[in-house]
Amino acid sequence: MDSYLIQVNGRGDHAPMLDVHLKSTGNTISPGKAKARKPRWAVRASEMSKKTFNPVRAIVDSMKVEPNPKKAMISLSLGDPTVFGNLPTNDEVTRAVKEVLDSGQYNGYAPSVGYQSCREAVAAYYNCPEAPLKAQDVILTSGCSQAIELALAVLANPGQNILVPRPGFSLYKTLALSMGIEVKLYNLLPEKAWEIDLEHLESLVDEKTACLIVNNPSNPCGSVFSKSHLQEILAVASRQCVPILADEIYGDMVFADCKYEPIATLSTNVPILSCGGLAKRWLVPGWRMGWILIHDRRDIFGNEIRDGLLRLSQRILGPCTIVQGALERILHRTPPEFYHNTLSILKSNADLCYAALSAIPGLQPVRPAGAMYLMVEIEMEHFPEFENDVEFTERLISEQSVFCLPATCFEYPNFFRVVITVPEEMILEACSRIQEFCEMHYQGTEGAQDLECDK
Repeated sequence: MDSYLIQVNGRGDHAPMLDVHLKSTGNTISPGKAKARKPRWAVRASEMSKKTFNPVRAIVDSMKVEPNPKKAMISLSLGDPTVFGNLPTNDEVTRAVKEVLDSGQYNGYAPSVGYQSCREAVAAYYNCPEAPLKAQDVILTSGCSQAIELALAVLANPGQNILVPRPGFSLYKTLALSMGIEVKLYNLLPEKAWEIDLEHLESLVDEKTACLIVNNPSNPCGSVFSKSHLQEILAVASRQCVPILADEIYGDMVFADCKYEPIATLSTNVPILSCGGLAKRWLVPGWRMGWILIHDRRDIFGNEIRDGLLRLSQRILGPCTIVQGALERILHRTPPEFYHNTLSILKSNADLCYAALSAIPGLQPVRPAGAMYLMVEIEMEHFPEFENDVEFTERLISEQSVFCLPATCFEYPNFFRVVITVPEEMILEACSRIQEFCEMHYQGTEGAQDLECDK
């Protein structure tokens, strides 16, 4: 049996020194006789980093194509409403942040879940009789993307699976795969304004299903689910005892002829983590302020999920304190006309884009009802020289300098997504160029068959 004596020697103001003697019943261990280890560099990327994969970046980065130098580039690809400067946030929003910055009171660390007063402000803003909220039901995060990450991390373990919409926001898959969580894709139906194929959804549930992601209003579809359809989704979740992760970052961003229903207001028995933030509705995605709203009226999540979210939030010690300090003023001082004006611009752009693209042979746009996007089907049989939507959009860039995201980025080939936040004149110019492009390459049924025979 080896024995170890650790002697601590200290004197006066000097720090104690550790005097370690190793004694053994066998040979004495001495540093000089220890087997030498030859140092060598062996730095490797982690398994988590190797599993992290962003399909949008992978596809876009592989599109080695130069725009037409004779035409100014029009990018309809990025879901950032600030790019062109035509959709600024409200003056009250920026004033709230300036006041907080000048106060000097929010320069330190906040609790990892956010300041109590700020959580109270968010809870009060979203509280309603159908889905009551208190401060302890709110976790503040660094943007909605971190809210989704924390919600996934607390609900699912490696080896389990989650149900994700197709087409859907690519970040769900990126996050899940990096955590070792399997992704099962359920179909949305373009012919039904992108409603969920409920039969397909339910067929995917098994004993390893950890949660169902519902994105409403939708990126990339621009769709908004009706109350009755949300109730049907909740019925599936209730029957299968599967909690819901609701991505509601575009909540309330719906056009005048439509109504947004937060999914938590329609169920008392399905536990829901609703993820939202300032990014889209307040037009400040770079401010990185998001939140998770915990709806659990049957106490199904219990303390375990709440404690888990608390522990996970401690990994980055909370979102920006300056924006936190401004939250209450942002939520309560922003005038209603700001939201109305934003939606009016988006609705006008959506109508213009839908009408223009509907008139182009070979394209079938799906009319959006909210958010910032519009999806367009490419009738590939009429464009036989292109293999798929990626090649179609590449050539659109090289010939017309118009950049739309191929919907392969969203697991939905032979469509492309248009962002409708750009200025009106740019929307009209882009649609005109898309029309010119399609007229150049469109083949009627006979022409397409002849081209196929020549291949």
